[in-house]
Order: sequence, then C-alpha cells, then structure tokens
Amino acid sequence: MKRQRISITGRVQGVGFRPAVHRIATTLGLTGFVYNHTNGVTIELQGPEQKIAEFLRRLQSKEEKTPLAEIKTIENVYIPPVRDEDKFIIRTSDSKGTPLSQVTADIATCKDCLNEMADEADFRYGYPFINCTNCGPRYSIIKNIPYDRPNTTMSAFEMCGKCSAQYADVTDRRFHAQPVACPECGPKIWLTDSSGKTIQTQTEKVIAETTRLLLSGKIVAIKGIGGFHLAVDALNDEAVKRLRERKKRDHKPFALMADSIETIKNFAVVDEAAERLLKSPQSPIVLLPQKKGTTVAPSAAQGVNTYGFMLCYAPLHYLLFKQGLKVIVATSGNISDEPLICENQTALERLGNVADAFLMHDREIFRQVDDSIVHLVEHEPVLLRRARGYVPTPIATERNCSQDIFAAGADLKNTFCFAKRNQLICSEHIGDLEDAEVYHHYIDSVEHLAKLFEVEPGIVACDLHPAYFSTRYALSLKSKKIIPIQHHWAHVASVLAENGIDGPVIGLVCDGTGYGTDGAIWGCECLIASLEKFERFGHLTYYQLPGADKASKEAIRPLLSLLKNAYGEKFSLTKFEQLFKRIEPDMNKVKIISEQLDKNVNCVQTSSLGRIFDAVAAMLGLGGYNHFDAQLPMALEAVAATDVDYRYEYAMCFSPGQACCFDLSIAIKGIVADVQNQVDFGIIAAKFHNTIAAALLGLAKHARESTKLNTVALSGGVFCNRYLLNRMIKLLKKEDFSVLFNRSVPSNDGGISLGQAAISSLVASRS
Repeated sequence: MKRQRISITGRVQGVGFRPAVHRIATTLGLTGFVYNHTNGVTIELQGPEQKIAEFLRRLQSKEEKTPLAEIKTIENVYIPPVRDEDKFIIRTSDSKGTPLSQVTADIATCKDCLNEMADEADFRYGYPFINCTNCGPRYSIIKNIPYDRPNTTMSAFEMCGKCSAQYADVTDRRFHAQPVACPECGPKIWLTDSSGKTIQTQTEKVIAETTRLLLSGKIVAIKGIGGFHLAVDALNDEAVKRLRERKKRDHKPFALMADSIETIKNFAVVDEAAERLLKSPQSPIVLLPQKKGTTVAPSAAQGVNTYGFMLCYAPLHYLLFKQGLKVIVATSGNISDEPLICENQTALERLGNVADAFLMHDREIFRQVDDSIVHLVEHEPVLLRRARGYVPTPIATERNCSQDIFAAGADLKNTFCFAKRNQLICSEHIGDLEDAEVYHHYIDSVEHLAKLFEVEPGIVACDLHPAYFSTRYALSLKSKKIIPIQHHWAHVASVLAENGIDGPVIGLVCDGTGYGTDGAIWGCECLIASLEKFERFGHLTYYQLPGADKASKEAIRPLLSLLKNAYGEKFSLTKFEQLFKRIEPDMNKVKIISEQLDKNVNCVQTSSLGRIFDAVAAMLGLGGYNHFDAQLPMALEAVAATDVDYRYEYAMCFSPGQACCFDLSIAIKGIVADVQNQVDFGIIAAKFHNTIAAALLGLAKHARESTKLNTVALSGGVFCNRYLLNRMIKLLKKEDFSVLFNRSVPSNDGGISLGQAAISSLVASRS
C-alpha cells in the first residue's frame, strides 16, 4: 500500500477537474482526497502503486481529461499511508497563500447544455443562463480566488434543491459548477425601452419581442457575458447605418454573429481551420474572406475584404436566433472608443440615445470583457485582440520571478501584465488610454487584477516614451525600481516570451510609432535582441513627419514628406496638384504643410512604416484620413492582388559604423508613375507590399551575415496585415530562416505589456 501527494498547476480550477479526479480515483478503488488552493490542485492518493500510476496516466489522457483543463506541471512525492481510510473525497478549497492557479476564461455554451435547453422535458428548458462545469461565465463573474461560488457574483443567488443536488453530486456534470442556476433560483431577463421602462418580463415573451424589434430594424442593447452588445439586423442596411450614426462609429467594421457555420458560409469563406476556431470553447470573432454578392448590409464592413464573424456563445444568443434571426451586428456596447458597458443603469444612461430597447439581466458582471478577435496565418489562429475566452490564461515561463512585476503596456490598444513567479498574466484588451474613461478603467483594472492575484509589484516596467499615459501612471506608483523599455524591443520580447526563449534573435518590428533611443519616432526596425539587451541593426531611412499626432490621421502629411524626399528639387505642389486635391481639397492647407516641412517646424524624424502605408493608400484613392487606427493600411491590404510577385525598386544603404538602412524613394516614384498610368490599384498595392517584404528580407539577410543568427522574430502592428505577414514568412523560410511571430498575444501594441514583463522578469532574476 502506497500514498502519494500530487501537486498540479495549470488550468485546473472551475473546469471540472476535481470531479474527474474523483471519478478516476474511485473507479480504480483508490482512497484519499483532492482540493483546490491558490497554487492549483493537491491530490493525496492511497492504494497499490500500479493503480496510482494508472490514475496519473488516465488523468492526462485525451479520453479522461476534462475538455477545458490544461495541466502545466505535476509533482508527486511519497508520504506515509493513512490508516482506516476507506473512500476518496473532495475537500473544501484552501484560500490561504499566494494565488497562482489559473482563473478560467469565460467559455462558450457547450453542446450538452444546448441540448438540455432545447429539451422541453428538462427543468432548464429555454433558460438563458444554463451552464455546467464545461462552459459558462468564469472570469467575468469572479471577485476573488479561489474560484468558489461565494467569491463570484453568483453568491447573490441561493441555489434551489435541484441545483444544489447537482452541485453536490460528484458524478454530475454540474458538480461544483459555480454559476449553476435554473429558472427557479437563478438570474432572470427582462426587456425595457430606452428610458428604462419595463416592456416585458416573462422569458419567452422577452425573447420573442426582442427578436421582433431586431427584425423590424430596431437597435437593441443586449447584456451578455462580458458586457452589452449593440445589436441590429445585419441584413438591414438602413438599420446598420442608423447604428453607426448613433454609436458615432462611421467607418470601423462591425462584428457579426450567427448561430451556425452553415449560415456563416452563405456570407464568408470558411475553411476547416476557421471552422474549428469558430466552434472552439473560446468562440472568438474570426476574420473571414467575404463572399461577393452577399446580402450583408454593405455598411457593416466597408473598406475591407473580410467579415468578422462569431458564433453564438451564450444561451441567450441561441434563444434569440431560434426566433428567425439570420445574422446580427453584435458590436461593443459603448460610444465610439469608450470602455465596454456592463452595468444596467450605466447602459441606460450612456446608450439611451443609441438603443431603442434594452435586454437586461440581473447577474452582475464584475469584469467587463470584450470579444476576442482572431485571424488565421498559415492555418493557425493569431490573436488581434485578446479578451473573452483567452484572458486571464497566463503565459508560463521557465524563470521564477523573485519579485512581483507590473508592466504598464502602451497607450494604444493597451493591455497590462503582471509577472508573478513563473507566470506572465496579461489583462484583457483595455483600449486607447487617451480617452479619459478608458484611462480610469485602466487604473481600476490594474487595481482589481493586482488584488485578485495578490500582486505587490517591486518592479514596474513602462514604455520609454515619457508622454505616454501608461508611463506616467507607472511613474506615479513610486516603485523602488522602474524600468523604461524601448517600444520595439518590447515587441520582440513579446515573441520571445510566447516561444519560451531568451534570444538573441533578429527582430523585424514594423508599426506606426514608437519612441526611439535617439529621440526620433521609430517604426520599421531591425533589432538584434534578447530579453537582456538589444541593438539597432537597421531601419527604414528617416523622413520628416509634420504635425506630430495629426500625421497619424491625415495621410497628406506623410505623403508630402515622402514626395519631397523622392523628387528633391524637382518637387513642386503644382506638379502633384491633382493628386493632392483628391486627398486634401484644401490646397492652402497643403501649402502650409509643405512650408512646415521646408522650415522644419513641428516636424519629427521618423522611420514609421505605418505612415507610408497611409500615404500609398491615399495615392490610390482609398481615403485620406484614418478614422480609426490602421483604416488606410487595412484598405490597402484589402485591394492587393493575390497573384502578383513583382515589386518596385528600393535602395539599401550601408555605412561603416552606422545602422543599415533601406530607402523607398525609388518605390514612391514608381507608385506615382503607376497611378498616373492608371495601372490597376490591386497590382500597385501588391507591388508595394512585395517591396516592403523584399526590403525586410534584405535587412534580415544582412543581419545574419553580420551576427550568424538565423532566427527572425516578426512583430509590430504592421504585421496584423495578413498579406505582408504571410509573404514575409514564405520569403524567410525560403532563405532557411527560422521564423517566430506573435500568436497568443497581438503583434500590435496589445502585446507590448507581455514583452515589458518578460524583459523585467529577467532583470529581476539577476538582481
């Protein structure tokens, strides 16, 4: 007779792990116990040694493992047997100690629950909050660790006899499913008008009336898992336009929701990889190629060649679609770029002029969480926005931090990150911190997650840019050790952290802006980087950017600079007057910007690649203004022909003791000539993308010759461009490079905090 104590870490709480342990142990005739604690799960097993070995094998097998569990580490030691022990039990959770166990992300409704919800004989028939151990809300309702009902917003609902019996039955699918509820004891829905006056309270009538309103072209704010959606019939263009006007979101594509893959296939191209992703427990928004001639409202996704589709992921969604809906717009419940709204009264106050009706419920959302956005690169999922379904799943490292770390992230597409022991815990997508409400939400979120994981940072990491709101907040914390980290180094470090390596690598980082160590604005960089240090090996040749932040919105500003560089003394405003008028009709404004460049007034030196994408898109007549981040580059990607392999010329510059540079002046002239010769815009866009890929490949090859490194890490917001990323991967692999890129966190600034935390973690381990 032997006894082992088995310690397990990973995603093992709130996912039915303890019931699985109980089932396997009792089946094998083993005695002992299992319990949750703040580091994970501890099991004590007693019985024949071969039976204990069989238990460990079965616990990790695909057949026996619960769908959502993910074991990171298993440690087992022999301990003295216990006399007279005759059964295996599940003990009460232990909340003492340092929380390192994973808080599970919110998970889409499983098939078993959907079948029960559709079964008229089931006591949860038609219940919009049905869930079990394998699905339902987690992160959005948890207040403290460990994940037990008293520590969630479900503590407000006392379980009835039927729910209690299932919750206590170790053989039941709802054993210790913390959000378990039914129509008798759980949360309820109701429908109000825009002023908050109740229209309907009975569940079936609420669902029917909500669907009727949507099909008649009305806008309905629907409270879901992580917050409110603003919903409208996606096949009704007038209704979609009305939503755009009221939400003050004129251009950005809307997310779409359907209840089946078959429906989505009517509107978009869905391959096997995309189908798996859409059906996954995370249920993200997936960017899919548009089919031509569909009945989706044209104003739902203009200027792009993809639709962002997701499947229903909450029971309430499925109930609505059963009433005849085909596709709905399901966009974040907020105004413009403000934080997602999750409280009923706030929704009425802030969205009363947007929505015609509100579908409310009384289950409190403790953490508002946006929908995640994913696209596919080489048939693998790559995150563009990391939120519901993925957060707060940490990224494990080989290194143990001796001190807790807070990484403040960037200002655009902000996330922040905590490093605790061997875990890097990234927040959900927060947003752009220049909005005051988003900034206050950021501060509240930092404080909440720090409390949830009992983090007390001894080190604070932030961006090198002194004017970033995130940097200012980091400095306000008065930490003993503050580490400013260069923006593009953090991008490379995010790739290293994801892949569990320290480097060094050749880092190719392309984006719109990042504060450089020389005071210039960097944005197309070749770095030789590890988590310990970096050097700037090469970059795009500097050009002047007039008007500071205005240049990130108005394409005429970088375009004027690039044309002046390319044509030198041969440049004149009259020579390009027709081109300028199409982009900026106010020629007086164009003249002022030109003079600003000539006199170097309010101009900064930059190597930004993002602004060159803006300029080229403007030359092609795709727009002159970024109404949202990367609007013009997205439009340029959307029109690029897929069967063009040739490119424009560019110059590579090598100077002893200087960084290697590439100059696009020849390419800019080539684009102007093609525009004047009325070459198809799809061909011009493809040639431009191919030119950038070729130039970056040239930098990588030169870096390999100098350093003997053969691994390239790709990061930065420009690599959210799937055309460019796919081409870069193909070219690099053809030249026998090993290629790494962001998958688990976005390559845009949403991944910066992970890189900051990884760099600081190495610093902490060596201090």
